[in-house]
This record gives sequence, C-alpha cells and structure tokens, in this order.
Amino acid sequence: MFLSSAVRSTVSQAARQVRGLHRSAARAGAGGIFVHRDTPDNNPDTPFEFTAENKKRIDAILSMYPEGHKQAATIPVLDLAQRQHGWLPISAMNKVAEVLGVAPMRVYEVATFYTMFLRKPVGKYFIQICTTTPCMLCNSDSILEAIQNKLGIKVGETTADKMFTLLEVECLGACVNAPMVQINDNYYEDLTPKDIEQIIDELKAGQVPPPGPRSGRFSCEPAGGLTSLTEPPPGPGFGVRADL
Repeated sequence: MFLSSAVRSTVSQAARQVRGLHRSAARAGAGGIFVHRDTPDNNPDTPFEFTAENKKRIDAILSMYPEGHKQAATIPVLDLAQRQHGWLPISAMNKVAEVLGVAPMRVYEVATFYTMFLRKPVGKYFIQICTTTPCMLCNSDSILEAIQNKLGIKVGETTADKMFTLLEVECLGACVNAPMVQINDNYYEDLTPKDIEQIIDELKAGQVPPPGPRSGRFSCEPAGGLTSLTEPPPGPGFGVRADL
C-alpha cells in the first residue's frame, strides 16, 4: 500500500507527539554507554582497592561456590565494589576480575548487561522512577514531573550539590503499589506528588523516610479491602470423604 506524502507527513507528526511507551530515557545518566571511554575520574589508574572488611565479605561470598567456579560470584562481588565506591569505575571492575581470577572482559560483560550496575557517578540519593505500563496508568508521570520540578533536574541528571540523581527505569516489580520509586535500596510506593516532595524534603534534612506504601497499606493487600479469603481457613481434612 502506498501513502501520499501528505498522509505520511500527518502520520509522522502524530507519531512524534505520542510518548514512546516502549522505551524509557537512555541510561547514559548512570549506566553509561556499553563502550568504555577513559575520563579523568574513570580510567584503569583510578584508585580502587577493597577495604579489609570487604575482603572478608568476598572470602565469605566465594566460600559459597564450588572450587574452580569463582566466576559465578561476579554479580555479588561487583555489587560489593559498587557499594564501597558508590559506582563502578573500570579500575573497580578490573579489581573484581583480579579477585575472581577471570579475564576483565568477563566482568565487563556483566557490568554492562545489568542496569543495577552504575558506570558513571551518581548522587548520594539515586532516584529511580518506574514509568512502565502499570505505574504509567497510575499517573507516574505526575510523580516524575514533581521530582523534576522539586530538584530542578531532568532524567539522567544530577543536582549541582551531588545529592540527587534521577533516572527513569523499567519495571521495578512493585506494580500492585504503583506509582513508586526506588531511592538507593528503598522502595516508596502508592505515591502522590505531595508524597514524593515530602520524601525529598526529608532526605535533604538528613532523614531516611520509612520505605513502603504511603497510602496506609501495610504491604500489597487490596487497596479497597479484602474481597476473598475473609474468613479463617477450614481445618485439616476439610472436604475429605469420611469413608476413605
């Protein structure tokens, strides 16, 4: 089927106006591009060494794997390096490869595949906002707008004081409690714009807001109350024939 130039132009303009639901912002703000580029703060000579305490943790991690299978510990050891440094310069990845006795490329492959690993510096509070379909349907866009207005940054940026980094991500697995964000290791759920503004204010004041739903729910039970399983379960043997 052939479309006239006028129709193609109209379709193209409409497509540009519709938000791309299949993709979120590029991870260049934290994950970085797949190919490493040396920078003054991220090159093979960037100082990195595991602390004595973390070396003990590495020994404990490696003890859980069979002899000759240290490479299986790549993810937990990379996570340990990131928690120590705040992000993963290439020198930290090289150290992980040295500890595990594998080629550095084996570590690079993991660090570039999993979005949990940050290969560029981030702020003290790393805000990841989910805008995948369930959160979007619960108006996650309003939460994203509130964060950007509150902090004066856009997705992929860090505040001038290095306190906050904002990233838009795919599903974080808390769909029942949408909309939600992850800040460092904590989930904040059932959010309204007012909630996220309050959370940011508390973080700025040096406090750690209690994680979890902000709607009064304990966890992910139905927001409108139970509609089934409202009575105690029957005892053992319920429904079993007496003549068996």
